[in-house]
Amino acid sequence: MQESPISDQQALPASGQYNRRPSVQQRYPPANQAVAKRTISQLMALLLAVVIFLVDVLTSIKGGIAVLYVVVILIAGRTVRRSGVTLTATGCMALTVAAYLPQHGLFQDDSALLRASVSLAAIVTSTALTLRNQAAAERLTEQAHLLDLTHDSIFVRDLSDIVTFWNRGAEELYGWSRDEAVGRYVHALLRTVFPVDLEAIQAELIRTGRWEGELVQTVCSGRTVTVESRWALRRDTRGEPVSVLETNTDISERKRAHAALVESERRYRTIFDTTRVSILQQDWMPVKAALDALANETADLEAYLADHPDFVARMRRSVTIVDVNAMTRSLIGASVKAQALGTLDDLLREDEPTFLKSLLALARGETFFEGETQIRALTGASVPILFGITFPEHAEEFGCVLVFAVDITERKEAQEVLLAVQAELAHAARVSTLGELTASIAHEVNQPLAAIVTSGEAALRWLRRPVPDLEEAEDAVTRVVQNGTRASEIVARIRTFLTKAPPRPDWLDLTEMIDEAIVLIEREILRHGVVLRREFEAGLPPVCGDRVQLQQVVINLMVNAVQAMAETHDRPRLLVVRAQAQGAGEGAGKGEAVRVSVSDSGPGLAPEARARVFQPFFTTKNEGMGMGLAICRTSVEAHGGRLWASEQPGPGAAFHFTVPVSAERVG
Repeated sequence: MQESPISDQQALPASGQYNRRPSVQQRYPPANQAVAKRTISQLMALLLAVVIFLVDVLTSIKGGIAVLYVVVILIAGRTVRRSGVTLTATGCMALTVAAYLPQHGLFQDDSALLRASVSLAAIVTSTALTLRNQAAAERLTEQAHLLDLTHDSIFVRDLSDIVTFWNRGAEELYGWSRDEAVGRYVHALLRTVFPVDLEAIQAELIRTGRWEGELVQTVCSGRTVTVESRWALRRDTRGEPVSVLETNTDISERKRAHAALVESERRYRTIFDTTRVSILQQDWMPVKAALDALANETADLEAYLADHPDFVARMRRSVTIVDVNAMTRSLIGASVKAQALGTLDDLLREDEPTFLKSLLALARGETFFEGETQIRALTGASVPILFGITFPEHAEEFGCVLVFAVDITERKEAQEVLLAVQAELAHAARVSTLGELTASIAHEVNQPLAAIVTSGEAALRWLRRPVPDLEEAEDAVTRVVQNGTRASEIVARIRTFLTKAPPRPDWLDLTEMIDEAIVLIEREILRHGVVLRREFEAGLPPVCGDRVQLQQVVINLMVNAVQAMAETHDRPRLLVVRAQAQGAGEGAGKGEAVRVSVSDSGPGLAPEARARVFQPFFTTKNEGMGMGLAICRTSVEAHGGRLWASEQPGPGAAFHFTVPVSAERVG
């Protein structure tokens, strides 16, 4: 294919033409103009037929004047339909016969008859050719109309790239009308930017007859568009190239959307690979399908999963890990990504509880689930993590479930250190408390010791009598044993209170535990002239907790109350200890609990002190550490309860704490 001889300067539109869009009248002429043209042509054909007939009848010209009726038929072929052409041809043949018979008669003049026959044959031949041409023109018109109906831009250009056909889609895409585009050098008109050299494209078109690719073109307004272009080469009957049919589809929006998608994927991949949070892409499609099927068959899905651990294990094996980021590989010790891919069963231990909870969350339609668990590293070590699962809204998207995980090993270690420090502080507080209760403890121990001495001396006297009274001696020794046991229990309680052993949860009777605490501070109560009143509700349920921790809470609250009333002289010093059942509500945690209250008749707490009283190192005492109530709150919250202070109807302060009945673990 040769380059077009038309230069770019010759082919470019005149100044301002890129911004001029054709009017509707320019693109589609009004129908009445076409009707007027057809009417004029038909009148000219009729007038020509009349003139030919008159010349043939009124003149003595010997030539075949009737042959001129062919011109009438050709004119009619451009203005009337097939039936009109046939009718026109019939009329012309009738005029030929009408002009021949009056002058020559039938078979009287052989030369005239020959001329008439030739004229009639010419009329018939021209009519047949005209009808055939009309049929071809109608087919071409129909095809061109179909090309106008398509939304694609279609135009035809010759081998010099001059536009010969321009459809309506091309008008709408590029902005130039058919009249403006036809006859123009298309590549200069559209300022086409080719992906490769134009000569290479033309060579492929000649060789294969087709070419496809993307082009960047400029429309009438100056805006550039990207089109998907398809070229088809048309050849004549001899196989020589004749023209090129070019079909262009505007893909500018698609290209922009694709570019945005690529950029979004790039950003996602950058975040996925570089974030300091572990990300796993998992396929939950089998799990989603199985749970949906199970939901249609089982009313109580939670009970079913609890009764069928094999189903839960199968679901865990069916979750496949599709992709992981670098942080995940570092978390489990994988040197390459392939080592981290597999199933969820490879990461979790058999009795891991959070996967079952995630299944229930998915079955309930939740879109997010988070929890804390441990995963297995490739070395076999357990790694504690905090994780979150994002479930898609649509079932077909469950092939890409994202799981975010954070290594909390350091946090766990810090928690253990904190618990150890809290245990040391709690022990120090208990030692400090016992130091304050020295007189009370000495009194409690001295009482059984004095009884032991008295009973021992009595036993000796009964045995030293001339006739030993063995029965009285036995009773005295029995009292020695009883008081010794009592002293031993007191010492054991003190040793237990001072122990630094880790918490040991057990089922406790809170009223019994409170009575033991009262015994330890009984001397302190008497020394300060405090009246103790116990108000215990009957039939309280047992709670699960650590005896030493809860006893420390009660002792600390009672000692604080006794010391707060030391300067109270204008009213009775009253210490009230209550224990009662507490339903679900304020301070009860989840479900039922036992509530313990310690109130006094001292000066009470100022509002600002009540707001800060549980803060570490805050104290209203002159020589206090400020850690007692902070430790008490930590201990109560470790049991799943709550410790708080409240206002009293009268003078004094009140502290309350709850211990849930359903608590199962401490610390």
